[in-house]
Amino acid sequence: MKHRIRILCTSDIHGALFPHSYADGTPQNKGLARLKTLIDSLRDENTILIENGDTIEGSPLTLYHYMHHKQEPCPLSTGMQRMRYDYINVGNHDFNEGQEALFTHLRETGATCITHNFIYRGEPMGPQYIIHEAAGKKVAVFGLTTQHIPHWESESNLRGARFTDAYETAKETLEILRSLPDPERPDYVVCVYHGGFERDPETGEFIQADTGENEGYRMICNLRGIDVLLTGHQHRVFCGTRYGTAYTQPGAHGEYIAKVDIDLYTGEILPEVISVEAPPDEEILAIGQAEEEACQKWLDKVIGRTKIDLRIRDEDEARLNKSQLVTFLNMVQMETTGADISGAALFIGASGFGEEITMRDLVSTYSFPNTLTVKEITGAVLRAYLEKCAEFWAVRDGAITVNPRYDFPTPGHYNYDMLDGVEYTIKASNPEGARIVSLTRNGEEVKDDDIFSLVVNNYRAAGGGDFDMIREAPTVTEHQTGMVEVIADYLRKHPVIDFEPVHNVRVI
Repeated sequence: MKHRIRILCTSDIHGALFPHSYADGTPQNKGLARLKTLIDSLRDENTILIENGDTIEGSPLTLYHYMHHKQEPCPLSTGMQRMRYDYINVGNHDFNEGQEALFTHLRETGATCITHNFIYRGEPMGPQYIIHEAAGKKVAVFGLTTQHIPHWESESNLRGARFTDAYETAKETLEILRSLPDPERPDYVVCVYHGGFERDPETGEFIQADTGENEGYRMICNLRGIDVLLTGHQHRVFCGTRYGTAYTQPGAHGEYIAKVDIDLYTGEILPEVISVEAPPDEEILAIGQAEEEACQKWLDKVIGRTKIDLRIRDEDEARLNKSQLVTFLNMVQMETTGADISGAALFIGASGFGEEITMRDLVSTYSFPNTLTVKEITGAVLRAYLEKCAEFWAVRDGAITVNPRYDFPTPGHYNYDMLDGVEYTIKASNPEGARIVSLTRNGEEVKDDDIFSLVVNNYRAAGGGDFDMIREAPTVTEHQTGMVEVIADYLRKHPVIDFEPVHNVRVI
């Protein structure tokens, strides 16, 4: 359309190419193949297509790909290339498989990387801004990612990389754009931000701790000149206009797409988030079909058995009374690393293991591509770690329940670790910071100056979930093998799981 500019933006696809569940094969309205059909129906010569990061991690397909075909382009990258994306931003999870995988992805998509606050070997990955001409108008596009990536990602995946503050970089870019002479000054400015909102964009109320991880609200409140703010990272659906800035966030896994229309007659900017209800594109399906078939066979392979019921039937109960599945995960982590103590979380949607254990069970139970890190900690640090974990609980009407801030705005149940190698009691009714009422190791009280080795996943080791005490502890070793492969290796050595149940954690 000659008198309209259209911006389409996807974000947080997380490896979803095929429109089905890997748990049971049921069809789902998600994925790159459905997105392709929808995008084709919405696109014209004045459309700008943007991907906002977190693409190549998060599904069994991408896990299988990077375990078995890491030297080849990811099917998601090839699919994006066929979809002719104009610009691509870098998300925090795009670093999970290492720098070679990230740079291969960026190269294979054929899109221009616009992430300006990702500095690699002294140079920004993306330009300060790009002027995109559409319908006779100039649209300035610039990209930012959350600067909190070093809080989560392993150091080995970030060698040579640093991240400048997203808000300050946006402020600097807008100042440059405002200083351009009239013939070069853009008609519209689009900020593509792999970050989200620290406050509800409609009410202004805080929806999470204001750590700097998400700065979208601060941007639209304080920075004049952003016409469109395209966000992501939080996996939420946002759409509206505040302080003259149209904003969007299109959920995750390709379930939605953000569409922003700029009416050149009226100057009105109309943001919308559209559910992806379209038939899958056959060309995109064909790109990943061979690897998908191999992945499905791999998922159904039996790799071990258990004499203990390790199924998860009620997640809240499994956390309140420490499921033996968590005991098993900690056993694996301690044997693999030799650490004294292990901490592990029960992820949302974890299925656990029945009598026969398949790779599908593993990826359904351990859904993140984490690696393991061993830290040296004192008894004081251990207690601080457990106090932070204990914040997960609250008491309401005399009953122990999950603290509401771990449920809203997005569930954060992966930030409740349960430990083995020590015995401890949490009194949920006590004030936060004073809930660990007993802490022993092999029956002896833990003293502040005791020294232990602790194994946790790399996310926690980097302080993810605001566990700064773990981040600040000295690193002993880093293990680069992903946890799914670590568990599979353990089962090859111990094909039958059988142990005495461990009841070392009490929540009262």
